[in-house]
Amino acid sequence: MKEEAVARLEEFVLKKISGAKLPSIAIAVVEGGRVAYLRAFGFRDIERMLQATPSTVYGIGSVTKSFTALAVMQLVERGLLSLDDPVDKYLPVKLRPFGEPVTVEHLLSHTSGIPALGYAEAFITGAVEGGDVWMPLAKPEDVIVFMSGAQEWAVARPGERFFYLNEGYVLLGLLISKLSGVRYEDYVKERILKPLGMERSYFSREEAEADPELATPYLLEEGHPRPSRFPYGITSDGGLLSNVLDLSKYLSLYLGRGEVGGVRLVARSVIEEMERPRASVPWQVLGGECYGLGWVITPDFYGRKLVHHSGSVLVYTAFVGYVPSSGVGVAVLANASGYPLSRIGMYALALALGEDPRKLPFIGLEEVYEKVVGVYEAYNGTVRVKVEVEGDVLYLEFVSRGLRRRIPLFPESITEEAALFYTVLGGVRINAGFKLRDRVELIYERYKFIKRA
Repeated sequence: MKEEAVARLEEFVLKKISGAKLPSIAIAVVEGGRVAYLRAFGFRDIERMLQATPSTVYGIGSVTKSFTALAVMQLVERGLLSLDDPVDKYLPVKLRPFGEPVTVEHLLSHTSGIPALGYAEAFITGAVEGGDVWMPLAKPEDVIVFMSGAQEWAVARPGERFFYLNEGYVLLGLLISKLSGVRYEDYVKERILKPLGMERSYFSREEAEADPELATPYLLEEGHPRPSRFPYGITSDGGLLSNVLDLSKYLSLYLGRGEVGGVRLVARSVIEEMERPRASVPWQVLGGECYGLGWVITPDFYGRKLVHHSGSVLVYTAFVGYVPSSGVGVAVLANASGYPLSRIGMYALALALGEDPRKLPFIGLEEVYEKVVGVYEAYNGTVRVKVEVEGDVLYLEFVSRGLRRRIPLFPESITEEAALFYTVLGGVRINAGFKLRDRVELIYERYKFIKRA
């Protein structure tokens, strides 16, 4: 990366992790088969003031799904199964919604027609922070029992619609174990991690906690990081721990079309099949996002295809993405949640490609949020309101006595001069327009407000 691009990236990263109070972050950018940028910020352990390094180990959450998908594709390549095989051909699970079989490909692409069953959410929140629902599914086989009524929960026929289904990837891990004759974790270790030289990537608690650079997992409570714990027990849907150095090798495998360092793990056609869009996803960031096999596909990232995936287990977050046509990839890891690492990853990729990251829609929205957040007054201070951000949502709060209410504002259009938001109250749409030049002003319903602080 060019020196100017590095400076812009580091300024952006520091600003975002400081604002979100993330304990640490590590990032690696791969260009042309080599690591072009490598840096860590913050502390992997705040209490002991231990700095994070590019070797620091974090949980990668659902980025694990791409490893699971790759393992399945290796078995397909070896002729041990077909993507069209019904899952119940191999596992004792009832998965025939509306009488139609759920296939291996349906699970890989989250198109089984079954909405999320919430196993991962209940397990992770229960293990990490003692959630309202405790789901003691101690091993993957327990998920088969948990899914006994899943086919009746379906709302679409297999292949018709995308529903992100963590449970489906647990089944894929069990499928890998059954057909390979070894535990899922051992298969991935022997067939993917070791050949790539990913020597400090782990599934087991014993191995991870023996690593001297394991990051302490943190849970943000009221904006302050509190030491927590990693939900060991999740496996093929989100249980891998790794570091950005190892993940740079993993990225090189995809950028090398199945080969890296003279080692070929799969044929080029396998990588291309994983990158082929299957279904549109409900979250549209840049437009046209679809899911392939273990990866999200964004068709137009500055005119190029971007392949990526995010991951979160509350106490660790991750983003891994690459642009096949340009040979550029990025891995970002953190030991807390609070700011989407996909934004940092895409910002880094834009700079690596020589593009302007300010054209990313979320960057413009964040800049507007920074400008408009504050306290406003109407004429002569008769009415006071406060504009603040919670999560990714902008709120307008009337703070004057007798007028107190809090209203969410949703973005409609943004220019350098103005930003138009709207809300819906009682079925009625109301606009909220901000003037951004010089002093910031807000027009909402009958009022004009001027930002005072």
